[in-house]
Amino acid sequence: MIVVANRQALPVDLARIRRTLRTALRALGVWDHELSLTLVDDRTIRRLNARYRGVRRRTDVLAFPLAGPAPVFGEAIISVETARRQAHALGHSLREELDLLCCHACLHLAGYDDRQPLEARLMHGREMDLLGQLYARPAPTLHVGA
Repeated sequence: MIVVANRQALPVDLARIRRTLRTALRALGVWDHELSLTLVDDRTIRRLNARYRGVRRRTDVLAFPLAGPAPVFGEAIISVETARRQAHALGHSLREELDLLCCHACLHLAGYDDRQPLEARLMHGREMDLLGQLYARPAPTLHVGA
């Protein structure tokens, strides 16, 4: 089950976001797991980043793997304002950036990390694999900022 909560004001295609998440979960072999995604603004993600990571700045994605008696994959939070800025700066659409960030969040929940350069390259390659299941040719500008 995929639950998407939109807690911000910018227009987004929720059906597309759900479709992207379904594609990522299927590719990661956890299609039967529960995932919760909340879309927020910069102010909210800055507050959550400070609370849970001790970092007092905005970010694009927060991901919290969860475990429970049922197959639960986790909870992710995406700042749509940050996604819009990143998309504009890199020259692709907000829709594409949200697709990327949904894949990025799912990979974090699956245990991928991007703190070290080698790990970041591996994660980026996997993101491109996932996006390749959504697009015939993902935009070359798609990569995660922070």
